[in-house]
Amino acid sequence: MVSDLEKAVRADLWELIQEKNCHGIMVRVAWHDAGTYSKEDGTGGANGTQRFGPETTHAANAGLDIARNMLEAIKAKHPEISYADLYQLASVVAIEHAGGPVIPFRMGRKDAEAPQCTPDGRLPDADKRMPHLRDIFYRMGFNDAEIVVLSGAHTLGAAHKDRSGFDGPWTSNPNTFDNSYYKEILKETPGTGLLHLPSDKALLDEPECRALVETYASDQAKFFEDYAKAHQKLSELGAVWS
Repeated sequence: MVSDLEKAVRADLWELIQEKNCHGIMVRVAWHDAGTYSKEDGTGGANGTQRFGPETTHAANAGLDIARNMLEAIKAKHPEISYADLYQLASVVAIEHAGGPVIPFRMGRKDAEAPQCTPDGRLPDADKRMPHLRDIFYRMGFNDAEIVVLSGAHTLGAAHKDRSGFDGPWTSNPNTFDNSYYKEILKETPGTGLLHLPSDKALLDEPECRALVETYASDQAKFFEDYAKAHQKLSELGAVWS
């Protein structure tokens, strides 16, 4: 059952995303909070430490102060929600607002404090291929199929030169969550003004991964089904529940 708090925060997030068209960066802020998790020692994960230094200054988090600052008004209005829940719920609402799948969501993540910040280097580098992606995702407890499906979140948003060194969206409709990312990366060259990163083309390096890219490119319902499961898993990595 959805709590009154979750309903109220969802409504405010929906209004914010409607006004700002900030779908991509809301997914990214949640991803980069949860994506620090290590199954080896249980550190990192969806615990809100991204709001502290040194994590705020990690290169992979460049520009995410924009998203965190936008969310501060909602946090001030609803102080009882943790930052960890707020960041993850923002991504879920952004995906739903963009026409994507409804992702199961559990409230109750506790916020960690600054001493629990993780070291730099735990998030994917856009200029690397499958061995690097496996290092990063396997550390979190994901497999190759989950690497492929979670990469589909690049259907939203755009890269920015001053943040990642790359520039441009992955798809022609960067505020719509659909399977067009997979259709695009199967092309030899990106469409006009669009982006193919090395980490995107890495999904075609292994036959099994390429086959899954082709499946998602032709079957959006299958992509949505698999994405919702993988995103829920991501959003709960390392969470300490109240």
